[in-house]
Amino acid sequence: MTLEARVTDLESRLAFQDDTIQALNDVLVEQQRVVERLQLQMAALLKRHEEMVGQFASLEEDAPPPHY
Repeated sequence: MTLEARVTDLESRLAFQDDTIQALNDVLVEQQRVVERLQLQMAALLKRHEEMVGQFASLEEDAPPPHY
């Protein structure tokens, strides 16, 4: 294999690697957006759950026992 062929092969591999790295980066950026959105949704759900638990706890404390 000549030196020119080897350089051409290396340049070709580099171009494919650059394309692959860019594709992986794009996927990673999108996944990070999804993770951030899911974290916000989870925080909102936890807050809502805590509010609901607090409401039901106060209702249960005021209710008479079931045997009355």
